[in-house]
Amino acid sequence: MKQARRLAPRAIYNQPVQTAQSSAIIQAENLTKVYRSGRIEVPAVRGVSFSVERGEFIAIVGPSGSGKSTLFYLLGGLTRATSGRVVIDGVDFGSLDDAARTRLRKQRIGFVFQRFNLLPTLTAMGNIEIAYDISGQKQPLDHAYLDHLSDMLSIKGRLDHRPSELSGGEQQRIAIARALITRPAIILADEPTGNLDTKNSDAVLAMLRRSNKELGQTVLMITHNLEAAAIADRILQVRDGQIISNTATAYAAPGAPGSAPIVPPAVAGDGASL
Repeated sequence: MKQARRLAPRAIYNQPVQTAQSSAIIQAENLTKVYRSGRIEVPAVRGVSFSVERGEFIAIVGPSGSGKSTLFYLLGGLTRATSGRVVIDGVDFGSLDDAARTRLRKQRIGFVFQRFNLLPTLTAMGNIEIAYDISGQKQPLDHAYLDHLSDMLSIKGRLDHRPSELSGGEQQRIAIARALITRPAIILADEPTGNLDTKNSDAVLAMLRRSNKELGQTVLMITHNLEAAAIADRILQVRDGQIISNTATAYAAPGAPGSAPIVPPAVAGDGASL
């Protein structure tokens, strides 16, 4: 009997992984999430299927209650799907126990939440350092890279301050630096500019775009702001738990996935597939 050929390992940001057969780093397949309260069922995500290629910058746009935030939690492995599956870099989140799912998140995904989620007893620097420590990185924290992030996000003089001593905009920028410090393969950002003024919003979006292009990070951003979404390669519009359109922006490279606009009609029934 022939011995199965092993795939050659490769490293993504100091994390050895197996080379995946597919170029998609995120795959959602017939993804459904139903919340239950007694006998009442509320479908938040309804039969959604789509993929994100390695190195893409995707914006998911929709109004409040459209299901985009639930989709964010499903893609990040922060909640389990009612049905369907989420595959991250060839690994099915649903096949993992809680410990393995946590390890995958720490190694591959950086989160930026709408609420900053900073630890109030630590300084800004302490929040960044503890995120790096618990990620399991074997290399020491790259202070030159942290300086670069600090300059880009205009937080260099604020790292010794605790969250209560920072403005909302400063706290959001610290949270973004915390997500980027481990150089994760995937950045999941939930309304990253929601609490920022125009100047700071532009700086944050530029930083996300730069990390996408320079570091090859895949970025998936949830937003209700079409102006912010325009910086992405593709915009997926969500309504009533379904993706109703998939449109390339001016940033999409010719010949890249989604480079030709695809705008399907509104889908009847429970499924939307892209």
